[in-house]
Formats: sequence, structure tokens, C-alpha cells
Amino acid sequence: MTLEFSTSDPDATGRAGALLGPLLVPGDVVALAGDLGAGKTRLVKGVAHGLGVDGPVTSPTFNLLVVHPGTLPLYHFDLYRLEHEAELEDIGFYETIEGDGASFVEWGDRFPASLPADRLLVVVHRAGDQERRFELVPSGRRAGDLAAAWLAAVREDGAPR
Repeated sequence: MTLEFSTSDPDATGRAGALLGPLLVPGDVVALAGDLGAGKTRLVKGVAHGLGVDGPVTSPTFNLLVVHPGTLPLYHFDLYRLEHEAELEDIGFYETIEGDGASFVEWGDRFPASLPADRLLVVVHRAGDQERRFELVPSGRRAGDLAAAWLAAVREDGAPR
């Protein structure tokens, strides 16, 4: 079974993320992959909205990690600038993803061996100027349940497309 959905524009991408937010529990790890400008950060902005995060959500490219307090802490990583897997230790990556919040890891496909076995990989594909296709690749039971619940929420909502 293919786990994927499409969005027609950045607003729909944000709405899809907002639908994911309430489904998250402490310890969830979502790795994001896709080209520069594909919509990874836009998706996380939507997740933040779904978690009741106040304030701006931007790509943590230069900070590597931004923590957003909400109904559940949102840990937003960007691994684009890291060159070596060993650098993850320096930014407290392992402690954070095992913490009390949900972790979203942009460029999470760069160091797959460092991710927990139970994680959801979301690959963002450009399908046009503004349209995006989201491929959900769960690894582990919790990730599978999360992917199925998110896909059901997106289909039920009908907004993304």
C-alpha cells in the first residue's frame, strides 16, 4: 500500500502539517527529506500550528535546533550544514529525540543510522510549481500507526490536495 498524499499549494501543505500535530506523542521522530525549497519547513510550520505553538517557525539551518513550546514540545532540527555524523553528539541530538517532545529532522536522510528504528520518513517531492507530493515511509510500529492516522486525517479533511 502506498502511503502518500499531495497538496496543491503552500497553504495546503501547512494544513496537512496542522493535521499531524495533534497526532504526535512524546518520542515521535519524523525525518524529512526533499530538495531545497520543497516544503519541509512549511510542513513543520503547520505541525507547530497544530501543536499550538505561538511565534514564528523558521528553518533552523544556522541554529541546527530550535525548540518550540506548545501542547507538546516541538524539536525542529536541520542537519543540512552538518558534515559528519559525530557532530550530532555536539548538538544533543540523541538526548533530544528521546525526550518529552516530538522531533522533526530536516535532512534526516543524511544520517539514517543515527535515527531511531521507529521513525517516520516523509519525502517531499515537487510535483509542479506549488504542488507537492508527500511520501510516507514508516519504520516501526508507532511510525506505521502515525502515518496511517495522518493519512486518514488528510483524506477526511479534504483540504490538502
